[in-house]
Amino acid sequence: MGFDARAAKALQPGQHIIVDDAPGLRLVATATTRSWTYRYKSPIDERMRQQKLGQWPAMSYAAALGEWQKKKAERDAGVDPARAKAEARKAAPRRQRAGVYTVRNLVDDYLAGHVDVNRKAKGAAEVRRMFDKNLGRLSDRPAASVGRGEAFEFMEGLARTPVQAQYIKQELGAAWDYALDAARLPEDAPNWWRLIMRGKLRSKGRKIEGEHVGEGKRVLTPAETGELIRWLPNFTALVEDLLTLYLWTLTRGAESTAMEGREISIEGDVMWWTLPKAKTKNARIQDATDLRVPLIGRARIVVERRMKLYGNGYLFPSRVGGHVDQKVVGVAVWVAMPYCKQLAQRGRPRLPVTRWGAHDLRRTSRTLLAALGCPNEIGEAILGHVAPGVVGVYNLHQYDAERLVWLTRLDARLEELARAHA
Repeated sequence: MGFDARAAKALQPGQHIIVDDAPGLRLVATATTRSWTYRYKSPIDERMRQQKLGQWPAMSYAAALGEWQKKKAERDAGVDPARAKAEARKAAPRRQRAGVYTVRNLVDDYLAGHVDVNRKAKGAAEVRRMFDKNLGRLSDRPAASVGRGEAFEFMEGLARTPVQAQYIKQELGAAWDYALDAARLPEDAPNWWRLIMRGKLRSKGRKIEGEHVGEGKRVLTPAETGELIRWLPNFTALVEDLLTLYLWTLTRGAESTAMEGREISIEGDVMWWTLPKAKTKNARIQDATDLRVPLIGRARIVVERRMKLYGNGYLFPSRVGGHVDQKVVGVAVWVAMPYCKQLAQRGRPRLPVTRWGAHDLRRTSRTLLAALGCPNEIGEAILGHVAPGVVGVYNLHQYDAERLVWLTRLDARLEELARAHA
């Protein structure tokens, strides 16, 4: 059979999937992992052997096929891949006697060999920053000798910020897997990061004025939405424009801040923003496409004004080059809250609508669309979500006409709310 991701997720420990199109390639499940392996007859002694290629889903089906082809070519050329790997492992301690293979070495190999290759520059930089800031004394420890207790103690020291700690634990687990696959650690070295504190690093949500307010998935009421729209001019022009795009286009902050004039076109009497797939959150999803957004009402006004200023380049340029970071908006919203103590002496205007973040405006407009009667599949297409399962495979309609209809209705509703009690 070919590869079926749903069947892979359903595998029980001890079960495996055989890929008929690639003889010897199989996906093997244990209690905690699903690993690609190559099973073959050694050309040296004709004994059956197998070699681990990598873990799924970190190693995709396509990547596993590529690795299988390499190992099969070695085997066809008379080389035993498992024996070659074992010989490389025996040589590893000799290389390390001159310099111990530390956790820092392991992390740097992971960053260079996997993260920098497979992630966007911003995400790779964040992982590197996270390691640089948090590894501390663990950096100089021999990676092969890090024990369960030491790993637990390290994570316990980070548990005061559970979300960040969970990310670090996840990346350390992936880094250990990478080192094991590359034979830079002994094959029997345990990956404690996959085993310790499972399910124990959970956030209680943001804390405002000493009170936990949950995960912060907030939807503004219609009255709050209107009040906020009327208050937007109190922000800088840049922040006002970006918050307007959140409400009128439902795009993500990282997508709006990276908008370029060359992505804008006039089709008939409608202005369209064609957001390249590579700049969306769906960049790695095979069936995803460019995101088409009709710019209606205030969204069109914002873009037309900025195109007059910046032409075909970034419409939200940074003073240091490139475009502004979406964090600029988040910080501006936070410091405008009445409970924010930063720069309190400046006496700046304070938001009348509290306990929300910029991304909540995207959620708010999606809720307004639902209240207007917008069908779910159209609302999700406007958000840029890829339909799950077989729907996403067979329904390739782009919904351009429907986006125009419903964002026009949303524009009318937002203006109605802005006028209320004005």
